[in-house]
Amino acid sequence: MKLKNNFILLLASSVLVSGLFAFVEPRITGAATDTDDVVVNQAVTSEISLSSPSDITMTALSTTQNTAVGTAAWTVTTNNDDGYTLTLHASTAPALARGGGGGNIVDYTPAVSETPETWSVPASNVEFGFSAFGTDVATGTYGTDSDCLAGADVPSAGLKWRDFDLTGSADQIATAALPTTTSGTVANMCVATEQDTTFAVAGSYSATITATATTL
Repeated sequence: MKLKNNFILLLASSVLVSGLFAFVEPRITGAATDTDDVVVNQAVTSEISLSSPSDITMTALSTTQNTAVGTAAWTVTTNNDDGYTLTLHASTAPALARGGGGGNIVDYTPAVSETPETWSVPASNVEFGFSAFGTDVATGTYGTDSDCLAGADVPSAGLKWRDFDLTGSADQIATAALPTTTSGTVANMCVATEQDTTFAVAGSYSATITATATTL
C-alpha cells in the first residue's frame, strides 16, 4: 500500500512538472531578438604650443665689465605621438647688431665651425654666442651644466657654446620622440658676450632670436 502511494505521488509530480514546462517552454523558445552596433568615433588633434618668455637685458659691457650672460626659457607642450623639435634662429648676421650700425660684436667663433665648445674668446675680439640646457637638450652637444653661469656674468664652463647659424638655417636645441607631459618641457637658452683685451664699440646692441617648435 505504501509503495502504491509513493508511485501515485511520483506520477502526480511528473505530471505537474510536465505541465509547467509545457506552459513555460513556448515563452522560451518563442522569444525574438535583434541586434545593432553603434560605432563611437573620437578624433584627437595633434597640437603644439610654445611659451613666450620675457626679453633679455644683459649687463652692460664697459671699461671694467668684460662679460655678460643672459637666459630665456621656453616651455614646449605637445600631444604629438612622434614628439617635437625646438630650433633657434637669429634674424641678422652677426646676430647682435648695433643700432645705427658700426658695431664690432661678432658671432662666436668655435674652433670647428658651428660646433659647440667650451667658451673661449680670442684676444682682441668681442663675441656673442649661445648655449642651451634642459630635459630634451642633448648634453653631448651643449654640455652638462644646468646653469648659464659659472659666476656673476661669467659663461658656464660646463656648457658648450656656439654661434647662431650664419647660413640662415635654424639651430636645433631640443628634441624628443614622444609627447611632452601636460605641463610641457622646458628648454633654456643661454647667451653670452665677452670683450677680450679690447672694448666693444659703445652703443645699443640687440639680437632677435626666434624659437620655433615643430611636431615630428
